Formats: sequence, C-alpha cells, structure tokens
Amino acid sequence: MTTVAWAHAQSAAPARPTPLRRYAWITLVAATSTVVGVIWDISWHRSIGRDTFWTPAHLAIYLGGVLAGGSCGWLVLRTTFSRSPDERAAGVRFWGFRGPFGAWLCVWGALAMVTSAPLDNWWHNAYGLDVKVLSPPHTLLALGMWSIQLGALLLAAAVQNEAASDRARRAAGLMVAYLAGLLLENAAILGIEQVGFANAGHNALYYEFAAGVFPVVLLAAGRGARLAWPATTAAATYMMTSLIMIWVLQLFPATPKLAPVFNPLTHMVPAPFPVLLVAPAVVIDLLIRRLPGRDWLLAGLAGVAFVSVLLAVQWVFTAFLLSPAARTFAFGVDHWDYSSRLGPWRYQFWRTRTDPLTPRALGVAVLLAVASARLGVWAGNWTAQIRR
Repeated sequence: MTTVAWAHAQSAAPARPTPLRRYAWITLVAATSTVVGVIWDISWHRSIGRDTFWTPAHLAIYLGGVLAGGSCGWLVLRTTFSRSPDERAAGVRFWGFRGPFGAWLCVWGALAMVTSAPLDNWWHNAYGLDVKVLSPPHTLLALGMWSIQLGALLLAAAVQNEAASDRARRAAGLMVAYLAGLLLENAAILGIEQVGFANAGHNALYYEFAAGVFPVVLLAAGRGARLAWPATTAAATYMMTSLIMIWVLQLFPATPKLAPVFNPLTHMVPAPFPVLLVAPAVVIDLLIRRLPGRDWLLAGLAGVAFVSVLLAVQWVFTAFLLSPAARTFAFGVDHWDYSSRLGPWRYQFWRTRTDPLTPRALGVAVLLAVASARLGVWAGNWTAQIRR
C-alpha cells in the first residue's frame, strides 16, 4: 500500500472516542505474560518434570489470559452500551455486542485458554507427560495465546493508525513491532522441534520451517508498523525476549522430581539460543523502503533474501553453538533435560544423512518463503488500515 493511500485512509476514517491506548497497553502486558509463562513452563518440564496447575509458570500464562479477557470484555461492554453513536459504530458487531476486532480476538483467546486448563489437567491424569509439544490441550492453549497476541497487536495498530501526531504514531508503531516480536517468539516455541536446537541447523527441515513461518510475521510488521526499522525491531524483540529468559532461568535452582533421572540437574534448563532473525529482517526493511506499493516483487525478493541471509548466518552460527567456545552462561547451550542420557550427540549435527540440505530442499524453502512473505505483505497492508 502506498503512503498516499494510507494517508487517505487515515483522513477518511472518523476519530475513535474510546481510549484504546489504555487497553492496548493492558493487552501488551497480557501478551508478554503469556510468552514468559510458556518459556518458563517448558523449562519447568525439562528441569523438574512434575508440576501442578499452580506453578509460577502456569500462573504467568493464565494471568495473561485474565488480563486480556477481562479488559477486552469490559471494552466490548463499554462500546456496546455507549451513549455515543460514533463509538458504537466504531465497533465490530458479534452476537449483538460491539467492540474492536482486536478486543474480540483477546476475548476469544482468553476463553480458549481457560478451556484448555481443565482439559490439560485431565490429559495428564489420563496419559501422563506429553511426548510432543502440541498435545490437544496445548494446541488449544497455543491458539488462545496466538489470538491474544494478535488481538493486542490489532489494538495497538488501531491506536497507531488514528494517532494525531508523529510521536504518538511512532510510539504505537513500536508497540506493533514489539507484539510482532512476541508472535515470532510464539512461532519459535511451537517449532522448537524443528528450529529450536542448533544440532538441527544443517537440516533441510530447519530452513523449510523457518522459511514458511517467519517471513509472514516480519513482512506484516514491516508493512504494518510505522517505524524506520519495523521488521528489525520485531526480530530484535524476539531475540532479546529469548536471551533474557535464557539468562534468568539459569539462575533458578531446580531438582528433577520425576523418574527416571539420567542427567541430575541443579538449575533450570534454559530454552535454546534463538534463531538470528535480525540479519534477514534488516534486508527485509531495506527492500520495503525501496519497493513501496510493489507487493509481488517485494514478496519475491524478500523470500529469496530471507533464505539466503538466514542460511549464510545460521549455517556458521549453529556450528559455533556446538563448539566449546559457546558453552558459556551468555549462550546458554549444553543444557539438557533431566531425562537425557548425555553423550557426544550433544555436539553433533543431527539427521544430516536422512534430511540433508540439498538444492531441491533449498528451492522448496525459497518457495515457502515467497508465499509466506506475500501473505505477510497482505497482512501488513491490512494492519496499516485497521481502525477498529
């Protein structure tokens, strides 16, 4: 979308009397709480094993759901029963109620999260610990979290798009990019088995998954957030969130409480080191500046650039992460579950023979990246226009 078209959309839409900024900040805190809680919860399962609903990690997750659902539920009621016709008209109608679309996403996400809690408790009682990350209860929880994070982003985008000054627009744009970074974090968490560990950094699936998932968020942030470096800011948010959690979790004492224990631990196991998304994000921002309004060309070049730059940096960096030089507090590597039988496999690349990175695999990755980037361009253009 061109700058002229965006300016026209901004001048044509009526100003919203509802103070969305307050709700945007509350949902931003809620989205952050859910991400912190999930990273903490994964570490808890890898370090301690046994848990209850009342662990600090679970409380952080569901605090985010309560904050988002409660605040946005009130926003929907306020909009529905407002005496101002303009305020009611600014909302999206659903089941007779009215509210901003982002608020609806937060309400639905909170309901999904609340529903997943008893379902997850029953699942563990019936089947024990999850073998995979995405069990049915965790899938429902993940959908709820995605809904809250996306809803928070759309509320921030509405504040950005109706801002009366450049300063207010940049502040809201920073919120949009930050929340896009949390979406990147969530995608990396869900793909931990594909792109989580450096040992998979020379596999085809590693780059195919990254190409299919990350560009859509980076391009959406690049087109939707009103900043000088929006995609880079989103990628930096993802990396800093990951690094802070890596550094903090290593400080917490932990003792495994579920047999068998093959790897005695004394502290929490941190998450793997994040993917270096900042490098391709910088190139994406540069392409967005040079190709305003040329959506298909932008998507094609961004997809090729994403795979090329990511391959260049990750191929070398994952090798570094498996070397003795990376086994420090700063990188948080060489930390393994209490149930792991430690061996030389920790410092080797996995599945290089069964899943090699061939030219065909790279071609598949590029096609996935282009499709993902095109979807991201469309989402970013829509985000740049959203008013409710």
